[in-house]
Amino acid sequence: CRTLLSALGPCSLAAATGLLAGAAQSSRRALNAAGGCFVGLPNQRQQASPRPLCGCKPPRSRRGSVQREAVSASVAIAREVWRTFCGSPVAYLTIPVVAALVGYGTNWVGVKMIFYPINFWGVNIKRWPQQPLGLIGWQGIVPAKTDKMSRRLVDIITQKLLSLKEAFARIDPVKLADHLEPSVVRAIEQDASWGEAWITLIRPSLRPVLIELVKEMQRDIESLLDLEEVVSSAFLRDKVLLGELFQKAGRKELEFLVNSGLSFGFFLGVFQMLLWICFPNNWVLPVGGALVGYITNWVAIKLIFDPVEPTPVGPFVFQGLFEKRQVEVSLEFSEFLAERVLTSQRLIDEIANGRQKANFQAMVRRKVPAFVPDHVAIAAAGALGKVALEPSDVAVHRYVDGALGLQDTLNERLCQLSAPEFENL
Repeated sequence: CRTLLSALGPCSLAAATGLLAGAAQSSRRALNAAGGCFVGLPNQRQQASPRPLCGCKPPRSRRGSVQREAVSASVAIAREVWRTFCGSPVAYLTIPVVAALVGYGTNWVGVKMIFYPINFWGVNIKRWPQQPLGLIGWQGIVPAKTDKMSRRLVDIITQKLLSLKEAFARIDPVKLADHLEPSVVRAIEQDASWGEAWITLIRPSLRPVLIELVKEMQRDIESLLDLEEVVSSAFLRDKVLLGELFQKAGRKELEFLVNSGLSFGFFLGVFQMLLWICFPNNWVLPVGGALVGYITNWVAIKLIFDPVEPTPVGPFVFQGLFEKRQVEVSLEFSEFLAERVLTSQRLIDEIANGRQKANFQAMVRRKVPAFVPDHVAIAAAGALGKVALEPSDVAVHRYVDGALGLQDTLNERLCQLSAPEFENL
C-alpha cells in the first residue's frame, strides 16, 4: 500500500487510503458473494481444489453493488486528479503545449532530413552504399538513394506511361526537316572541308534527304534514343532534381505531415499530462516525448497513404490523402517531367551524343548520297548536337516539345493508373 501511495504523487494520503480501503472492502464482499459457489469455506484448509457447483452464480444485487462501488472509486480518482490539476493548471498545461511543439518540430526536422543535405555532412569515416546515415554524419534520404529511386521511376515511365514510337509518330517529318535544314547547312559550312562548295552541290537534295531521315528516325527511334538513360542521367547529374520533383508533387502531403504534428502532439500531450499527474516519475516526460514524436509521424504517414483504395465506413469514404489527389498530383508530376527532364534539348542531345550515337551517324550516312564524302556526312550529323545546345525557346525546340505532347500523355496515363500503382509511384 505504501508503494502504491508513493506512486500516486499529488493524490492526498487520506483520499488514497480511503480509495484503497474501499477497494479492499469491495474485494471482500465480492469474495464472500462468490464463496457460496464452492464446497468448503475459505477459512477451512482443504487439500482438494474447490469444486464449483453447477449453476451457482453470485446474486445479481451483489454484482450490481460491486459495480457501483467500482464506479464510485473511479469518480473519486477523477476528482482527485482534477483537484491536483486545479492546484497548478498552468504548470500542467505546459505538458501538452510542449508535446505539440515536439510533434511539430520532429516532423519538420524529419521532412527536411528527407531531402537535405544534398551531399554527406559529417566525418566520412564509414558509410554504407545508398544509405543516408553514416557512422558520423548524415545525407538526405532522397540524395542518398537517387540511383535506386531514379531507376524505379524510369521503370514506371517506360513500362506504364510513355512509348517512344507513339510519341515520335506525332512529329511531322516535313516540318521538322524545315526547322533542321538551316542548322545542317551552317554545320556543313563550318565543320566540313570545302563546306560551302558541298552545300552548293547538295542543297537541292538536302530537304528531301532530311525528310527521309526523320521518317527513318521515327521508325527506329528505340535504337537511337535510350529513354532510361535520359531520365536516370538527369537525376544522377543533378541530385537536387529528384528532391524538387517529390517536393512539388507531394507538397500538400509534406505540409500535412509537418502541421499534423502540432495537433496530434497536443492531443497525445493531454494523455501525457494525466499520466504525469498520476505518476510524477522522472521517466514519464522523456519517454512520453519520444512516443509523441514517433506516434505523430506514424499517424500522419498512415493518413497520407492508407487506405490505398476508397474504403466506405458507414456514410463516409476514407482514402489516403495522396491517392485522393491523384488527378492533381498527376498534373504536377507530368508538368515537371516535361519541363525539366524529357525536354526537346535533352532528347535531341541523347540522339546525337548519347549511347546510340553511332547508330544515328550510320543512319545519316545511309541517307546522304553516295558521292558525298564521310566528313560531310559526319558534319551533317553533328548539326543535331549543336541544335541540342540551343535555347529552349528556338523554333525547333518549341515545335518538338509541342508535337511530342509528353506532358499531356504523361498526365493522361498517370490519371489512368490504379490506386496501388499510383501509390507505388
